[in-house]
Amino acid sequence: MNAAAASPSTNAQIKVLLADDEGLVRSGFKVLLDLEDDITVVGEATNGAEAVERARAARPDVVVMDIRMPKLDGIQATAQIAETHGLEQVRVLILTTYDTDEYVFDALQAGASGFLLKDAGPAELLHAIRVVAAGDALLAPRITRRLIGQFTALRTAARAGEDRLAVLTEREREVLALVGRGLSNHEIGAELFLSPATARTHVSRAMAKLGARDRAQLVVIAYQTGLVSPAM
Repeated sequence: MNAAAASPSTNAQIKVLLADDEGLVRSGFKVLLDLEDDITVVGEATNGAEAVERARAARPDVVVMDIRMPKLDGIQATAQIAETHGLEQVRVLILTTYDTDEYVFDALQAGASGFLLKDAGPAELLHAIRVVAAGDALLAPRITRRLIGQFTALRTAARAGEDRLAVLTEREREVLALVGRGLSNHEIGAELFLSPATARTHVSRAMAKLGARDRAQLVVIAYQTGLVSPAM
């Protein structure tokens, strides 16, 4: 999914919480992020339980979350953050060395807004943080279609797609299908002859009606319900 979102305004500081049980990893990330004028590291956590506690205290815009951590893993921590009242605007970017499909699927289901591998370069990490902070979703390109193609077919085949989509208008279904194919609001607008603002409105309404936290979950829903297939 190529989510090319606009960065927050230049005056806005993106508050980031780093959650990783390896001190050297956290230190390296902090050095990188501290060089950016629009990003501020507001805390660090050594395990998932700490990540939830620090998120409640610091209210970051983005939590950069490792998956394999003691006490509470990154997926469980992501779910707790997503379910905590007052943390609805906190976005989780999963950053891990483990290129494992089930981890990615579970992370998205838990409420993560992005998934990036640790072998990504510094520029990719900075871009991912800005994309997620802006409210869009980002997945490492090499895992996106493989992930959804495999796991939605296996784990959600029994779901009644038509029943779930019944709350949407025909236009919202069209927009959901295009979100599932990875199109941005500008690209959706061009495809359907709508302004980007109107496309964004349809995306927001679809999210609200389907109970999706963000665009990443809309993509999963589009595949789960059969609106988009892996072959498309």
